[in-house]
This record gives sequence, C-alpha cells and structure tokens, in this order.
Amino acid sequence: MSAPKEPLDPKQTGAPVDTSESLEVNQDAPAADSTPIGAEPFDALPAEQVGEDLAAKLAEAETKISEYHDQLLRAHAEVENVRRRAQDDVAKARKFGTESFAESLIPVRDSLEAALGQTEQTAQAWQDGVEATLRQLTGAFERNQMREVAPVPGDVFDPHLHQAISTVPSDLGQGVIVQTLQKGYVISERVLRPALVMVSAGKA
Repeated sequence: MSAPKEPLDPKQTGAPVDTSESLEVNQDAPAADSTPIGAEPFDALPAEQVGEDLAAKLAEAETKISEYHDQLLRAHAEVENVRRRAQDDVAKARKFGTESFAESLIPVRDSLEAALGQTEQTAQAWQDGVEATLRQLTGAFERNQMREVAPVPGDVFDPHLHQAISTVPSDLGQGVIVQTLQKGYVISERVLRPALVMVSAGKA
C-alpha cells in the first residue's frame, strides 16, 4: 500500500505564490491622511467662517483704498496751492519790482526841488547842493545793486559790458579801450546800458 502524498511547498517547487488575497486586503485598507497634524483643511472650514474672513479682508482693502485716495486729493490740492502762490508772487514782483528803487529816488527828487526853490544862492552853494544830490543818487543805486561801468583807457574791451563806437589808431595794444564816451550801468549783473567806448586798432 503506497504512502499518502504530502502537499508540495510552493517555495520548493518554484511555483508562483498567490498573493491576490493579501493584495485585496491591502486595497481595502483606508489610505493614510496626508493633512499635517494640527492643520485644518480650508474646505473643512464652515462656509460662514470663510465668508466672514473674505468680507473682513475686503473691508480692510476698501479702507486702505479710501485712505490712499484721500491722501492723493490732499497732495493734489497742496500742489495747486503752491502753484497759485507762485503765480501770485511773480505777478506781485512784476507789479511792485520797482517799489524799492522808487522809494530810494524820492529823496533825490526832494533835494532837486529844494534847490530850485532857492532863488538867491551863490554858485558855490549850487555846486554843494548838486554834489549832495549826486551822493543821494549814488546811494540809491548802491542799495538797489546798481553800479556804473566806466572803463578807463587801457582796459580790455568786453563786448558784454562795452559797445564800440569806432576803432582808432593808437599806441595802446589792439583791442583795448582808448576813450569812454558814456558810462554804462548794470543791475544785479544784468546790463542796463553798455558803456560807449572807442577801441584801439593798434599802431597805424
């Protein structure tokens, strides 16, 4: 009588191991939650809380926009005020620019009228009065930054300050002033009237 056959070990026979049952078990197991510990998904928040957060952020943004708009309006108004003040200053400067100079000339006029009012006076008194009036006028010029241009023979001709009437032969070097025919005047470095001069053309 033959011995009963023992079941063969799949590992020994090389037959493939049936793992379908274990795979089915693994597939049925729930997947691991990927949400970090302590963090609550946004979808998990109540709809009312999400709406409140968005409304709060919208209100904050609208408040900032209103503040920026108000600042912009204030800045624009300030610029307009500065521009208007500048225009007013320019207009006043043009209208009253000669006020200071005119005030300086009033005493000169007073002196001239006083001199003409004295009918009986010597020639020396007339000369003294004219010299005093001239000093008043010179002081008025100086207070208003006005100075004379009176070159002397030998000075170099400057076309910015001098106007040549003619050129004449001279022992002086070429291009220098020989004679001043009329003084010039400048005010604050701006030429009011150039000095009229004769310029040397060199030796004949």
